[in-house]
Amino acid sequence: MNTATQTISLEEFLQLPETQPAAELIKGEIIQKAMPQGEHSVLQGELCEAINRVTKPRKIAYAFPELRCTFAGDSIVPDVAVFRWERIPFSTSGRIVNRFEIHPDWAIEILSPDQSQTKVLKKLLHCCENGTELGWLIDPEEESILIVFGDRKVQLLEGNTKLPILQGIDLELTVEQVFSWLTL
Repeated sequence: MNTATQTISLEEFLQLPETQPAAELIKGEIIQKAMPQGEHSVLQGELCEAINRVTKPRKIAYAFPELRCTFAGDSIVPDVAVFRWERIPFSTSGRIVNRFEIHPDWAIEILSPDQSQTKVLKKLLHCCENGTELGWLIDPEEESILIVFGDRKVQLLEGNTKLPILQGIDLELTVEQVFSWLTL
């Protein structure tokens, strides 16, 4: 059986219609994201709200859900992409642009059931190899968060451990607090 993967260029990929859930291009391979389920949706919404509550009023950063980021030959859609305010691309009229052709400063992925942890980790490592300062891989089943730092150092956090946040963002969260959001 032939299991060779067909590769596609970034330019060809960007001409394809958007899919639901989003498709990503990683190292020339199209990868379909998993359809978000309940826990995923709650965590994604709560994270965006918690981050934006402390960063938006002072124009420090902004957390975007499911934002396509195209950089370093790949086009990915992190579950949450956080950009420092000064790096958010705006048009000359002052409106936010539709295409983000830069890496996020902080990329957050939430592992879905049956999703490959290795593939998601590779995506976070790609981000950190290309300028992202911080990556989180949230595993609801294990109630753990794998942290990927800009230097590609990886750390697994659980329990009441305080989570690393982008420098300059006045937000304190523990692993337990993040997973407590799943009990509405």
